Amino acid sequence: MKRILVFFSVLFVACLAVLNVSAQPSWAKKASKAVFTLKTFAADGTLLGSATGFYVGEQGEAVAPYNAFRGASSAVVIDSEGKEWPVTCMLGANETYDVAKFRVEVKKKSAALTLSPTAVRQGDGVWLLPYREAKKARQGVVRKVESFNRDYHYYTIALAMPENTVGAPLLSEQGQVVAIMQPQQRTNDTLSYAVDAHFADSLRITGLSINDPALKAIGIKKALPAELSQALLTLYVAGQSLDSLPYVQLVDDFIVQFPTAPDGYQYRARMALSTADFATAKQYMEQAISVADNKADAHYAYSRLIMDKELYMPEKTFDPWSLDVAFDEARQAYELSAQPTYRHQQAQVLFAQKKYEEACQIDLELTQSSLRSPELFYEASRCRAMLGDSIGQMALLDSALSTFTKPYLREAAPYLLARAQVLLNHGRYRDAVLDMNDYETLMRSQLNANFYYLRHQADLGGRLFQQALNDINRAIELSPKEPLYLAEKASLLVRVGLYDDVKETARQLIALEPKQSDGYLFLGLGQCLTNEKAEGLKNLQKARDMGDPQAEGLIEKYSKK
Repeated sequence: MKRILVFFSVLFVACLAVLNVSAQPSWAKKASKAVFTLKTFAADGTLLGSATGFYVGEQGEAVAPYNAFRGASSAVVIDSEGKEWPVTCMLGANETYDVAKFRVEVKKKSAALTLSPTAVRQGDGVWLLPYREAKKARQGVVRKVESFNRDYHYYTIALAMPENTVGAPLLSEQGQVVAIMQPQQRTNDTLSYAVDAHFADSLRITGLSINDPALKAIGIKKALPAELSQALLTLYVAGQSLDSLPYVQLVDDFIVQFPTAPDGYQYRARMALSTADFATAKQYMEQAISVADNKADAHYAYSRLIMDKELYMPEKTFDPWSLDVAFDEARQAYELSAQPTYRHQQAQVLFAQKKYEEACQIDLELTQSSLRSPELFYEASRCRAMLGDSIGQMALLDSALSTFTKPYLREAAPYLLARAQVLLNHGRYRDAVLDMNDYETLMRSQLNANFYYLRHQADLGGRLFQQALNDINRAIELSPKEPLYLAEKASLLVRVGLYDDVKETARQLIALEPKQSDGYLFLGLGQCLTNEKAEGLKNLQKARDMGDPQAEGLIEKYSKK
């Protein structure tokens, strides 16, 4: 009887096994082809991590846990047939929900899972599909559905997870992927957790992703954004942060991805220019013009590149290029499309060619266009200055500032300073001070010692002695080791009769520059003016011995008294 019971027990278990196999969903075998093992490696080739992942697109797009990628320099996937394929680039990453999207190099269409169009609900049955084990799909029941980021869901499932299934797909009863499995919170937990597959699939590279900390922690190449505008933003941001070699590779990738966009060739030309490889720069710019829909803009970019070379590398000759060629490129741009920007480029080339009258006329012409700006009046004023026309220069600076209303905006600051310097040069000291006062109001937090020294000079010319003293003190405060400022202060103190302060300032100057004559000259003068003639004459003689041309006359003057 006992033998019979044992026989029936074994038979019962066998029947359960048969029922379990037959209970496997019909889609499991096909779906399992989309599941793979991911292996990631450090820079030295050592194994860094391993996880399960699956394809979500036919061009090798896949998702897996983010933590497997952290610190990785390379990665491969091993598909359901045991074949190994390299990961070519990252398509997105999210550290908070531990998911990453990437592309795998595949020779044919990848066997992608179909994402479920709707979320599963509490009480629905779901299936966990392990790597290469279609016959061991595990069924569970959704116990809880939570929303995050408004459109996505986080699931709690009544299901004991097998080992090595973090990153495996969770599918609906219809065989559509619902979520990607997350690590369990406790060992041997009867509950499992999964994050929405739509969220993982939604991960995208944008123009600012290059600064995303999650992606920066991965050494594998990042894909360029699919949209041209975002890809261009990536190039711009990368140009401020990447080393030259990775940046070159990024630009080359851009050219491959957007072969008909001129921007990649223009970036490549700029890089060639920076290494004085002018022939290569010329080749890339000609290619940019050939593919560009907007030929005018491409000719304009070429004009700017040539002008930059001629201005900043004039000692390095390249026969095909000259300022004449730069002007011709700008002219072609304007003939193709009469944009003020292209006409302005002609003016800038003419200025570089010292054709100031022609450049000025174009700048003034453009003040009547949509490009009207204070900068145009300022550029025209520079032309008048180069032509020796100080009256015209001042009038144009007045016009530049007339484009603003008082109280001035910060944008007016450079024009205020430019006019102040011209006023100072022409002896209109108090007017110069007024402009400098307005400039100080706008730029107070960024002013340096030189500004206060310059205004001190204008104060002196306008006989504003107290303000001159305040300004030179401020210059000294900002640059205490500049002997010129102490010497200027000592000279001013003599002028206003503060002789004791002259001696103190002179001693500071001697301590700073003991081998220069100025300190001894002012100390000697201050002493002579305060009835310390004997000591004063000694210091004046010391200044004379050090080669000071003023000392002799002062010695002669005070020796007679």
